[in-house]
Amino acid sequence: MENEQTIKQESANTAPQAVATAPKPARPAAAPSETKPAENELQLRYLAPEDLRAEMQRLKDEEHFDFLETLTGMDWGEEGLGVVYTLWSTTKNKRVSLKTATTDRESPFLPTVSDLWDIANIYEREVFDFFGIKFLGHPDMRRIFLREDWTGYPMRKDDKPEEENPLRMDNEPLADVTTQYNRQPDGSITTQENTIFTEDDYVVNIGPQHPSTHGVLHFRVALEGERIRKIDPILGYIHRGIEKLNESLTYPQALALTERLDYLGAMQNRHALCMCIEKAAGIEVSERVQYIRTIMDEFQRIDSHILFFSCLCQDMGATSAFLYGFRDREQILDIFEETCGGRLILNYNTIGGVMADIHPNFVRRVKEFIPYMRHNLQEYYDIFVNNVIARNRLEGVGVLNKEQVISFGCTGGTGRAAGWSNDLRKHQPYAAYDKVDFQEITYTEGDSFARLMVRMKEIEESLKIIEQLIDGIPEGPFQTKTKPIIKIPAGTYYSAVEGSRGEFGVLLESKGDKFPSRLHYRSTGLPLVAAMDTVCHNCFIADLMAIGGTVDYVVPDIDR
Repeated sequence: MENEQTIKQESANTAPQAVATAPKPARPAAAPSETKPAENELQLRYLAPEDLRAEMQRLKDEEHFDFLETLTGMDWGEEGLGVVYTLWSTTKNKRVSLKTATTDRESPFLPTVSDLWDIANIYEREVFDFFGIKFLGHPDMRRIFLREDWTGYPMRKDDKPEEENPLRMDNEPLADVTTQYNRQPDGSITTQENTIFTEDDYVVNIGPQHPSTHGVLHFRVALEGERIRKIDPILGYIHRGIEKLNESLTYPQALALTERLDYLGAMQNRHALCMCIEKAAGIEVSERVQYIRTIMDEFQRIDSHILFFSCLCQDMGATSAFLYGFRDREQILDIFEETCGGRLILNYNTIGGVMADIHPNFVRRVKEFIPYMRHNLQEYYDIFVNNVIARNRLEGVGVLNKEQVISFGCTGGTGRAAGWSNDLRKHQPYAAYDKVDFQEITYTEGDSFARLMVRMKEIEESLKIIEQLIDGIPEGPFQTKTKPIIKIPAGTYYSAVEGSRGEFGVLLESKGDKFPSRLHYRSTGLPLVAAMDTVCHNCFIADLMAIGGTVDYVVPDIDR
């Protein structure tokens, strides 16, 4: 070792000397770059529980945040149990995001906002059901999805539902009374009993196995003669715990579950989740993918609206029209199958692109379908829409006004039928919607016939959108290269698309690893079911089928 060191030293001493040069002036150190927040990251403002109610009242009355977009329960561990609120102003087209929390896990209480926005009633019951947070002043603190004798709150991080809830074969108890919690001026909390149905109420069960509830949905309906006096929805018969499952899945794995929600909006649901992840992770998507996604979303919309028309006709006894719709829907499913390999569960959108490029026959078949559908659409008007029986059963029946649809958060066709301009493709363009010209369909009547007409006219507008894009699909990759393991920076993110039934939103909270800490879906159908008591009040029991059909909820989307 010593010989080696000596040789190296001698070699260094005998090496030719380098010519000395003047040192270059030192460059100034670069300023540390600030990471810009992702486009869809929510800047959450914390409010203490005692300050929440007054600030919410101010935001609604003075700042005109009249649309409660989401109300999402959270378990932040040592930080407490809490709620994330996103509010939207329909006049300013602006969003604000807030959060609140309580560290008391044994008896968590937060103030209610159910008297400010109608939809908060069922949203807060959902949070109570899964997180155990009781809302002070809420008139109905019953579970909404799980059995009333369920033990624990399964969305809490420390809950072990399988240990405390054996398989029960007995009938589910359904209470006719509920508890309201109130905080007194001295800070104490008292309870009062509120009545759902009295012994004198004549209550009829519609569902959960009724074909006209469009899924396993249970309505308890109080009647006076043939008039509806009250509807109490019982949900959760097909609840699969999708939001809970997502917490143990990587982001690519979570994609598959979105299509099991609203299966008539499968393409749009998965688009929303992919878009939320892509924006949060900074993944760029090619323009080719944006065109393909837009075309596929519009085909999904036509598919859904055709089935809406068909099922409404079947519910009202027009079987021939039902068959007409299924005849035309098959054409769309054939196009889906050729490119995606699926007809209902499509598995097409991926993080950064789509699963496969469009089929060589895709453009030709799409261009053949457009005139075919336009021609056949006239048959829908001839056989049903302009039928005097259908008109008598739909016009003036089941009216919701603009203020009511905003308060209930009834987006999509139900909201636009009452005059609420809420189409995200227009107001918050995404994908290739800023490159097409189409009309947002709105009516002002707010009745069942207006809801039907919105969907009928939207089929025409979707055909127009596809027609503008199909010949201009740009060249480029159909999939962006992504890392094998996708991690999203810590934060809370929200993205939404215009689904077949309205705003389908994805609220994602990340701790910076490969699993979401919380992944919540804004259901398009839950607000629609929440509004059924209001929209059906004083209508005939026979009208319930027509109203439910035109409101157009899909139960798996509700039972997340």
